Amino acid sequence: MKTEGLKSLAQKRLASRLIVFGLCLRCADGGFCAIQRDQEGSPAEPTLSSNLEFFSPAAVVCTQDSNTVFIACATTKQVIRYDLTHGLIERSMSVPTSPSGLTLSADARRLYVSCAAPESSLCVLDASSGKIVASVPAGHTAMSPVLSKDEKTVFLCERFNDAIDFVDIKSKKRTARVQVEREPVAAALTPDGRYLFVANLIHAGRSDKGVVAASVTVIDVAERKVVKQIPLTNGSTLLHGLCISPDGRYVAVAHTLARFHLPTTHVTLGWMNDNVISLIDVGELKLLNTVLLDDLEQGAANPWGIGWTSDGKLICVTHAGTHELSVVDADALLEKLARLPLRLEGARDTRFLAAAQTKADVPNDLRFLQGLRRRIKLPGNGPRALALTGHTAIVGCFFSDSLVIVDADRTNSPAVVMPLHATGDLPGTRRGEMYFNDGTLCYQGWQSCASCHSEDGRVDGMNWDLQNDGIGNPKNVKSLLLSFQTPPVMSMGVRADAATAIRAGIRYILFADLPQKYAAGMDEYVKSLKPIASPLLVHGRLSADAKRGKRLFFDAAVGCANCHKPPLFTDLKPHEVGTGKFDESSDQFYTPTLIELWRTAPYLHDGSAATVREAMTIHNRQNRRGQTSNLTAEQIDDLATYVLSL
Repeated sequence: MKTEGLKSLAQKRLASRLIVFGLCLRCADGGFCAIQRDQEGSPAEPTLSSNLEFFSPAAVVCTQDSNTVFIACATTKQVIRYDLTHGLIERSMSVPTSPSGLTLSADARRLYVSCAAPESSLCVLDASSGKIVASVPAGHTAMSPVLSKDEKTVFLCERFNDAIDFVDIKSKKRTARVQVEREPVAAALTPDGRYLFVANLIHAGRSDKGVVAASVTVIDVAERKVVKQIPLTNGSTLLHGLCISPDGRYVAVAHTLARFHLPTTHVTLGWMNDNVISLIDVGELKLLNTVLLDDLEQGAANPWGIGWTSDGKLICVTHAGTHELSVVDADALLEKLARLPLRLEGARDTRFLAAAQTKADVPNDLRFLQGLRRRIKLPGNGPRALALTGHTAIVGCFFSDSLVIVDADRTNSPAVVMPLHATGDLPGTRRGEMYFNDGTLCYQGWQSCASCHSEDGRVDGMNWDLQNDGIGNPKNVKSLLLSFQTPPVMSMGVRADAATAIRAGIRYILFADLPQKYAAGMDEYVKSLKPIASPLLVHGRLSADAKRGKRLFFDAAVGCANCHKPPLFTDLKPHEVGTGKFDESSDQFYTPTLIELWRTAPYLHDGSAATVREAMTIHNRQNRRGQTSNLTAEQIDDLATYVLSL
């Protein structure tokens, strides 16, 4: 079925009202439900899944004939084969753990699925029968499989191993591992097969510097080595999507742009977070520019999936926070960027919100895409996954469990919704997770809670100057894991508990006045967060190095356990630790939990230690945080290995 046929099908479905997606009257506050209607348009009774499972589409891939789409269902351990022609699930394929990414062989006979877990796997499925024909062990939280041009190798992002694995399909073995910067979550191969570009979710390094930005890693496939780390514009973080133009000349990356150097006094005009595309010149392996996806008075929170149409004409971006699809005229964008000079020869226009006059102005120009981009509101919640067939976009909506089909060519073309299953009222944790990721709750849609705490309540690695303890004292974002169990919260304990902090965040970070149910839902979600096993564990157990480090940790002469008491590894008390350089009133900081410490770099309240080892050595010469100055280098390594294994 060609793209034209898919468009025709979409139009017919709208005309006959075969499928309608809307607000369910059964759902408190209008939760999303799938409602099937018959040929005459009469509503059928929505049905609840008996076990209240949610599909949560995390990745989609479409066959070349546009007849079939495969959907990775993150929360049900299955991959769905979906018939676009008739709008029905043809087959459900079970996989061992949460499917996080998909790629399809050229003949559509083999489907490669990354199955994420602390001990992940790459599953090879017969795309017709759904049977697993091969399974290859993989690292911690495998994501975004990419098939080589000769289809002999799969490149696999190992998110929490900070690595890309080369998996040989024939031998079913890993043949190489290439270390990248931090948390690779998306990758794409140039058309000639020479370079693999990798999006690193957040930055690696200190956060107390003037320039803090995540990077894109470039791997030479033949050499099996990193040839370039391309840092993006200052403040770049949460790099969720990456794609390459069909001619291989450009890479486009969808991400957030944190204005971390400003106090969080308001959210308008992208004062706290902007939402952007960064473009990379493949020939020169350097950043071309960063373009804002927001408008003057309407943010475009949480860009996620990104794709370039096969003819190179359009770039499509999903906005997981504002439930939209941006469609950008790629040629016009590149031409406009090329026309801008590096520097001005005449006088600068100093008017507020003046249009970009040089290339350096572009990341601050909220009008740059005017006339070059369309924002399409989608009838669903949490659009993340994106597949393109011709100029038709197929979007997987994570929280509303649906596919949305959009004709990216046509202005005002209505979207067609294909519900994956009918759902009833959402339970508290699921609803709270949806609120946590919902940028429409924020004033003008600039950001969501996930814009600083990531989609799973952890960190963006940035320092932020919040208003809760005065202005001029930025502090590193803390993970929300165990925040309800470790009051008070914030580095200096300025909020009595996590519930208070959530409500303050809604008011002073989202700049919103919301009914109590939103905060209550977020409470339930944050309470539900569970630690993830450390990548330093060996089959779930401490390594020999970590066991030696554990003995040091509990050694009274070292004293780590005096403040970091099990089981939460905190005494819930404030201590003077000698790091309060911006906090004039006090140097008292509450002991943080060490559980899942391996995910929360950089360290110390100001993010001045890039690694735990630095925190124990160059930042602890006076032994204010344990007696570590007399330990040998080997002992420091062992101690660091233990705390990073918690």
